[in-house]
Amino acid sequence: MTRIPMLGVRLFDPDQTADVLRQRFLTHLATLRAAKDPELAGKPLHPVILKSLVGDLTFDETEKVGRRALRLVNARNQSREDGHLKNDDRRALLPLAEGVNLISIPSEHRADEIASELHTDMPWMGPANERVWRVMRSSVREGWMGFRLPPMLLDGPPGIGKSHWARKLGELIAAPVMVMDAGNENASFGLVGSQRGWGGAEPGRLVRCVMRARIANPIVVVDEIEKAGTATSTRGQAYGLPEAMLPLMEPLTARRWICPYYQVPFDMSWVGWILTSNTAALLPEPLLSRCPPVHLRHLSAHELAAFVRRDGGRRDLSETAIEAMAEVLTHPSLRDHRPSLRIAARMLQRAADLENAPLLH
Repeated sequence: MTRIPMLGVRLFDPDQTADVLRQRFLTHLATLRAAKDPELAGKPLHPVILKSLVGDLTFDETEKVGRRALRLVNARNQSREDGHLKNDDRRALLPLAEGVNLISIPSEHRADEIASELHTDMPWMGPANERVWRVMRSSVREGWMGFRLPPMLLDGPPGIGKSHWARKLGELIAAPVMVMDAGNENASFGLVGSQRGWGGAEPGRLVRCVMRARIANPIVVVDEIEKAGTATSTRGQAYGLPEAMLPLMEPLTARRWICPYYQVPFDMSWVGWILTSNTAALLPEPLLSRCPPVHLRHLSAHELAAFVRRDGGRRDLSETAIEAMAEVLTHPSLRDHRPSLRIAARMLQRAADLENAPLLH
């Protein structure tokens, strides 16, 4: 995988004090001296011997090394961009200092395989399948550093598996998937975090996802975006989720997006955004302009039964259980009811729980 910078500032290890650097430099000097000793050259140095060699250095040498270590730390502190961070915050961000990985699609053939599996599993998601297929092929053909999924808004009736489709895409491209329910989050703060000074201030889920996975292009699913609430500060300032997401969906602004909590720039331009809605007409125009809706239809009972057969096979459910569920979902008495992937998923999980339950004597 390609490795790219994530942070827009240079971080220094808070535990790398002048004394620590001094000891490291002295150890390095003793190692260089040992390499010139005929009795020690080319041999691994035991820690006890190395400590003894450091102790043999002259007073002037140790003082000179100590002064250089102190000058280096002072120069670093004068030029540092992370001076506002607490030491615990620096330690939390240090794993990102050397960059993060970028997931890519290895070949057009692999793009075809992923799109085929998506369409086989969920043919009613055809417009979404085609869009992501074209983007994957473009990423290979045009030699992108990694896979960048343009923001997608899956707009369609409830229960057709929009979030399931997004999770499946993440699984197939081996990208971490973060799902948040817009209606249950504290507006934007759950996603992007809050500034220090707000009650319960902390980094947002997006930053925590990148820090945990060390992947620059996770898939972020915002479910039922039209139900997003608005947070209001003690000063009466309103901050809504769609407004917070707008700069993250523009590659130019997302490239140096400032985390409200850490107050350092992150490169979020590779994040893949998948929004779902039941009624896109309720969304603000700025969001729709950045994320044109992909209109989806209801799935049929026969498509749902086919999904149950495929997913039941993957779960190693018995043929009897699978066919029983398929028969229920296609029964004529349910002709006037819209089929729901959510209900089918619950049936599959219940069947798996029953078949894997321990026998009671």
